[in-house]
Amino acid sequence: MINFALKCDQDHRFDSWFQSADAYDTLKAAGMVACPVCGSANVDKAMMAPRLSSGRRSATADEAAPAPDPAPRPGALSQPASPAEQAMAELRKQIERHSEYVGRNFAAEARSIHAGDSPERPIHGEAKPEEARKLIEEGVPVTPLPFLPGRKTN
Repeated sequence: MINFALKCDQDHRFDSWFQSADAYDTLKAAGMVACPVCGSANVDKAMMAPRLSSGRRSATADEAAPAPDPAPRPGALSQPASPAEQAMAELRKQIERHSEYVGRNFAAEARSIHAGDSPERPIHGEAKPEEARKLIEEGVPVTPLPFLPGRKTN
């Protein structure tokens, strides 16, 4: 596993783990690496300090103690940097807490709810632009979200 410091085109900075450098390249090329704050898929590796190990073990207690956690970096996602980012993070939290994620089945599930074939409930998910356009033309009430949904990879 490798941890990369990443930055989107809106200058949001975040860290993410990848199986390998090749895995990062593959996921980025497929558009699957996105900023968790704004959803931009225009993400690049940011400058980062390497973690180096001396390669030898020490027998002294002082050296065997784990290093303290470093202070959070400016721009780290533990705290959104601006009021707009804070509002976006809160919006995302509310949507994810109060609606059901239906994934790529969003268009079909939205149609089914609209037609009364599925129980009415708030949902969120993913749809291609042409699918979303068809839903709107059919009168199904939908709106795009200003962020990409989190995907479970395991």
